[in-house]
Amino acid sequence: MSVRTLSYILVMAGVTYLIRMLPLTLIRRQIRSPFIRSFLYYVPYVTLSVMTFPAILTATSSLWSGGAALAAAVFWAYRGKSLFSVSLAACGTVFILELFLR
Repeated sequence: MSVRTLSYILVMAGVTYLIRMLPLTLIRRQIRSPFIRSFLYYVPYVTLSVMTFPAILTATSSLWSGGAALAAAVFWAYRGKSLFSVSLAACGTVFILELFLR
């Protein structure tokens, strides 16, 4: 392993450690601000959405089938259907559209 690669790994490890350690050492009391509390509450949901949204559109061979599957999933989720039925609707939409778009 070269010195350059080792230095990259050490810098990444240091940054990762600092990101996790600094909030624990700098914030010693309970956070009382409603804005910061709500911001921290929604961070995991936003992160998951940002990571999965591009994958939804690019996972299929056509952007149109990915967009239609997203629309179908949002529609059925809004109607209160279970996660299994929402995923079946999205997969079925992709399957049918991919048959016709080829």
